[in-house]
Amino acid sequence: MRPFLTKPTELQAPDSDLRSCKALIIDTNQTSRSILRSMLADLGLTGIIQASKVVEARRALETRSFDVVLCDYHFDDCGMTGADLLDDLRRAQLLPYSTVFVMVTSEASYVKVAEAAESALDCYLLKPHTANALAQRLHLARHRKVVLGPIFAALEAEEFEKAAELCLDRFADRGEYWVYAARIGGELLLRLNRFDEAKALFHAIDATKALPWARLGIARAQLDGGQPQPARRTLESLIAEHPTFTDAYDVMGRAQLQAGEFKEALETYKKAAEATPASIARLQKVGMLAFYLGDNNEAQRALERATSLGVSSKMYDYQTLVMLAQIRFDEKDYKGVQRCLGNVAHAYEKIPNSVRLKRMHGLINVLGLMLQRQVSDVVRIVKAMVLDAQQPDFDFEAAGNLLSLLVRLRTNELQLPEADDWVQKVAMRFCTSKASTDMLAMTVQQHAPYKEIVEQAYKTVLEMAEKALGHVRTGNPTAALKALVVHGSQTSNAKLLDLADMLLNRHRGDIADAAGMGGMLQDMRSKFCRHST
Repeated sequence: MRPFLTKPTELQAPDSDLRSCKALIIDTNQTSRSILRSMLADLGLTGIIQASKVVEARRALETRSFDVVLCDYHFDDCGMTGADLLDDLRRAQLLPYSTVFVMVTSEASYVKVAEAAESALDCYLLKPHTANALAQRLHLARHRKVVLGPIFAALEAEEFEKAAELCLDRFADRGEYWVYAARIGGELLLRLNRFDEAKALFHAIDATKALPWARLGIARAQLDGGQPQPARRTLESLIAEHPTFTDAYDVMGRAQLQAGEFKEALETYKKAAEATPASIARLQKVGMLAFYLGDNNEAQRALERATSLGVSSKMYDYQTLVMLAQIRFDEKDYKGVQRCLGNVAHAYEKIPNSVRLKRMHGLINVLGLMLQRQVSDVVRIVKAMVLDAQQPDFDFEAAGNLLSLLVRLRTNELQLPEADDWVQKVAMRFCTSKASTDMLAMTVQQHAPYKEIVEQAYKTVLEMAEKALGHVRTGNPTAALKALVVHGSQTSNAKLLDLADMLLNRHRGDIADAAGMGGMLQDMRSKFCRHST
């Protein structure tokens, strides 16, 4: 691991020319937009777009690239702020690193904007401001983008290893904007699964600056690196000291989900959503988890709010419509189900090769047909869906959707003789941990026999694993590997296949035909262990 503390070096700052820049102005006030446009034009900018509403701004940012974004803090048309929009764009990775984002705000909002500056903001501009003040802010921000240009170029080319090394070099040399580069580098190290390096980097930043995002980076590195308890302690301390730092709640919620603490995770996500009421992503997290927990009222409120804010946004997850359709099915709301079907159909038309959207469309269609009591069509489509569940790309999300559909058909008096077997096959494949088992059990909790099948499936998987590993204790790792491979091939369960891979790596020298067994195992793992959501 490279050293983090070396002598700083001075770099010559390149020029920052604004004349070729494209800009977006986001402000509900027409007069303010006009003034900002004139100021930008005087600086030489020519490609200037204006947006008066959040929806317009989001659409522009999702479909076009801008060098500069000037965004007012207050929006009159909704309960959202410029900081909320920035937060959503950043977490959805829809705002390129090369874009300069400037928040225009009044003195009253200064504290909140200053907090946003630590997250992803390049600079802020206090009202009233002069053309010279705007020019100074833009030139400084653009200068930073130019200085860090090689890093951004590597990111654009998806050369993440190269970008990470450039960030680490700048941090080690304490070059210009080294803290900014370090943050990017930390994110890249997490993405590259270099958790120990990421943690060391964030620790080094935290020691010098005590920035909340650096401590959050430490927690993320701990969590992703298999240290959930230290991560929880870091997050608890961070939230106690910075209760308005909503990103920390996102990571805490993920830690709680991994531990199977679903009710606690819902409360954590609700706090984040309450702090940012116009965040599509956070509303969806609340709605989906409430749905799994059986709280349809909470789920419906959050999911409908997310849908009204941005059903056409890239931040919108169409799983929201699947859950809304099921809630409306429970309420016997045929028109509501059809609205969900129409929205998914519209999305599917745009991406006709999407297997995920095809499955969602099929499921919602079945709900509508069931409300019309077209039983023969329902049975035919459901049987095709069960066959599809054997495909390698059928993932955990699709499994949960299928199980929740089967339980709704069962509770609406549609008797499917093979349904118990279908539930068991899905459970045997996707019950890979206690958390995943609990999640699947929650999807079928309306019908106790299905819930028992799911829970028993995980017990069976554990028994298979324990019995197979017993051969290792008696000195026969070959028999253990064969047993795990056979069970894994029969169930497509990732836990069994991953155990087989670990066993092969640990006892390769003692296993007959290790190469042949390894090739077969890797083929199965590539198909069935990489599609969980």
